[in-house]
Amino acid sequence: MASPRDSSMAQQGVEESQDMKNRETNQVEEAEEEFTLDGSVDRKGRPAIKGRTGGWIAGSLILVNQGLATLAFFGVGVNLVLFLTRVLGQNNADAANNVSKWTGTVYLFSLVGAFLSDSYWGRYMTCAVFQLIFVIGLATLSLSTYLSLLNPSGCGDRDTPCGPHNETQTRVFYLSIYLIALGNGGYQPNIATFGSDQFDEEDPKESHSKVSFFSYFYLALNLGSLFSNTFLSYFEDGGLWALSFWASCASAALALALFLCGTPRYRHFRPAGNPLSRICQVVSAASRKWTVEMGMYGEDDLFEVDGKDFVADNTTTRKMLHTNGFKFLDRAALIGPEDFTEQEQTIVRNPWRLCTITQVEEVKCVLRLLPIWLCTIIYSVVFTQMASLFVEQGAAMKTQLGSFRIPAASMSAFDILSVAVFIFLYRRILAPFFARLTTGGPTELQRMGVGLVVAVMAMMSAGTVEHYRLRHVEEEGKPSSLSVLWQVPQYVLIGASEVFMYVGQLEFFNKEAPDGLKSFGSALCMTSISLGNYVSSLIVTAVMAVTARGGRPGWIPGDLNVGHLDRFYFMLAVLTMSDLVVYVACARWYRSIRFEGKSCRETEFGELKV
Repeated sequence: MASPRDSSMAQQGVEESQDMKNRETNQVEEAEEEFTLDGSVDRKGRPAIKGRTGGWIAGSLILVNQGLATLAFFGVGVNLVLFLTRVLGQNNADAANNVSKWTGTVYLFSLVGAFLSDSYWGRYMTCAVFQLIFVIGLATLSLSTYLSLLNPSGCGDRDTPCGPHNETQTRVFYLSIYLIALGNGGYQPNIATFGSDQFDEEDPKESHSKVSFFSYFYLALNLGSLFSNTFLSYFEDGGLWALSFWASCASAALALALFLCGTPRYRHFRPAGNPLSRICQVVSAASRKWTVEMGMYGEDDLFEVDGKDFVADNTTTRKMLHTNGFKFLDRAALIGPEDFTEQEQTIVRNPWRLCTITQVEEVKCVLRLLPIWLCTIIYSVVFTQMASLFVEQGAAMKTQLGSFRIPAASMSAFDILSVAVFIFLYRRILAPFFARLTTGGPTELQRMGVGLVVAVMAMMSAGTVEHYRLRHVEEEGKPSSLSVLWQVPQYVLIGASEVFMYVGQLEFFNKEAPDGLKSFGSALCMTSISLGNYVSSLIVTAVMAVTARGGRPGWIPGDLNVGHLDRFYFMLAVLTMSDLVVYVACARWYRSIRFEGKSCRETEFGELKV
């Protein structure tokens, strides 16, 4: 029989155990109630709670959304050059140019989406609206293809070209693909930035996850395109265009539905207002004080608001520290006697005569990013060949492997696999290895430089393969006897270069863009692809104009067997090498953005790493 003392001790033990459970519960609740430190809010505009918003739950939904949307986009884009030649009856040069212009327009629309996102709508609303436009465009393309473009029935494969189409049918087709361009272009830069918004960069653990997110984002993009570059590409090569387009439409609709399902979980940043007005204010204020000699003034004479954050257009962004470059713009923050006026017994600053240091640094940041951005355009010229001339080159090679025929466009699957492998190698092996050799490992600028070097190797490989393909031509107008599998090295090298260039670009522009221009930073990455497509189209046109004189077929004729596509590839290798020299100079000159409360250290290439 238990004594009263034993019962008392047992009761005390139960109470202590209950107190411990209560303390653990309180700790969990406190952790759940911990707010983010980067200023993000939930969907109702309240400070975001870490345990209830964002993180990998929201990030994973966005990654799946990106994979499905990419599947839908490349279901149209990867074989568009073949659709134009087989269904609409265009020649190779015109089809390659039209694809380059369309792809360029896709990425040009990213500036529209970024502007609306940063200024007025916010990233969530912008993503939702442009995804809806994307679905409408795909549905219109699927209907028009099924009802009118595939005429006669069964046309559009390698052997049966389609008949002529009237003006209305052609206009509906172009309307649909440019709706797709608008929808995907406006959505892309915002979904990348919106995904990174789900991680608090002021929290060490979440900050590491934020860097990893961009690699997984690019991996999701490539895995999504893997399906379209294999299965959908195979259907399209066999003339099943309508089925492939309907599959793309269904994928885009599912992506939109999943995106909306995550609404309660997302973290948001309030739009910071029209950035063009802030930039114009700096230019106006600096020009009004153009005659002021800045040598007698220092940083202490420049204007900045009190407090940790800078408030503009009823939104809050982090304050930026003063830097020494572009000193002529510092005049905009120099306090003068006419910069303040009295309104209703209150002293008010005239924003067109006096700007804050943060505003001035925002403009300086954009000016510093532009040279780096311009140097990425030539790389995009190389990258865009994969969707046009690589496909045409593959179509002119032996695609039969035993009883199975490999569609030329599906060779880009090797690019996708290369991206997946090199992302794993970089994140798991190369980055930790170099981190032990150097403080912090390779910077984004260094990785982008490596991407340019690998791009040169890719063009040399493509030119060499084309040189030997021409040697194995047995009859004009017929495919070469050289196997299409000889294209594998050039696709693998392009994939490796993407991991260094485009993933590095996404991280770089997102990190270096001011708080009020984050989507603009991602749009810069996409716009370089856009201009790369336009420049590619311009180069192809110029090359054909020069090389096709005097009755000669030129380097890129309709029948590649009588052309010299190898010389075009070698020319791109030389252009990319020249671009690399300029890029290294710009990267060494670059200085990083600096926010108040963060320390910076010098790294190679002259970059300041936070």
